[in-house]
Amino acid sequence: MSTTKSLFSPASGQGPFDLGQAERQLALEYLAEAWNEAEEDGVETAALAHASLFAALATFVRQHGDEATADLVAQLPDRIRSGEYNLDRILQ
Repeated sequence: MSTTKSLFSPASGQGPFDLGQAERQLALEYLAEAWNEAEEDGVETAALAHASLFAALATFVRQHGDEATADLVAQLPDRIRSGEYNLDRILQ
């Protein structure tokens, strides 16, 4: 894996997942590397975001079904508004 700083590196220096979720952190690092390479190849950030959301939701539907995925997505507005996906916020 390359050592370039990814879009997903939080400003606080802390990882987005606790130590008990090391596999998710590793997965995020792989995705960040692919994202960075795609950007270097000229793929627009919005296109990457759209494709990533589609792939993630399609995977959730396949693994957990339509209803469970819809329930997960229904929780997103509150989580977004609370700053859970804001990479610029500093965790104390």
